[in-house]
Amino acid sequence: MKSGKTSIINVGIAQYGSKWFRTIGSRRLTGGKMKTYKLIFIHLLFCALCIAPAAALAIEIGTRAPDFTLKSLQGQEVSLADFQGRVVLLKLATTWCPTCKELTAEINKVGEFLEEKDAVVLEVFVQDSTAMIKKYLGDTEHPMTFHALLDDGQAYKAYNVYLIPRLLLVDADQIVRFDSAGRNVFADDIKTMVEELCPSSAVSGPS
Repeated sequence: MKSGKTSIINVGIAQYGSKWFRTIGSRRLTGGKMKTYKLIFIHLLFCALCIAPAAALAIEIGTRAPDFTLKSLQGQEVSLADFQGRVVLLKLATTWCPTCKELTAEINKVGEFLEEKDAVVLEVFVQDSTAMIKKYLGDTEHPMTFHALLDDGQAYKAYNVYLIPRLLLVDADQIVRFDSAGRNVFADDIKTMVEELCPSSAVSGPS
């Protein structure tokens, strides 16, 4: 992994910790179990404290999405600005994050709908090599315009990447309309938000 990015935390792990707190809190513990749980509690509390600022690091809704120019798996330079005029789903992820894969599945459920709306999906991998990403994606086909991009630190810094996966919805004017910032996002949510931003299909831009 690239240096300086070890603070990224998987949303699924964070949510598991929260569930663990509620479960343990309802039990009466004694002896050795209490000592063990105290150590685990301290560890999870530390993680929770690390996670706490994540919401504050989200991009403010209504502001312009920070632009970036990153390499695709084919070595082409792709910029967010290339897709001005179209709705963009910007996904920040890694290959080792299980909930990142779940979010991909949710996006693909509405892939044909996104294609109809001329929406674009940019998946930025913030901690992975080209080989890792190719292996992760395999032969997956996407019905909508899709680009897998390798971050060189631009997106990580500009978007304050703290929790993954993270999904931002950027409108045709490159304004951020949604930032998941640690929340789960499902296919129906995506469809509803995109429908609100582009009720009628737009003229196709760069593919």
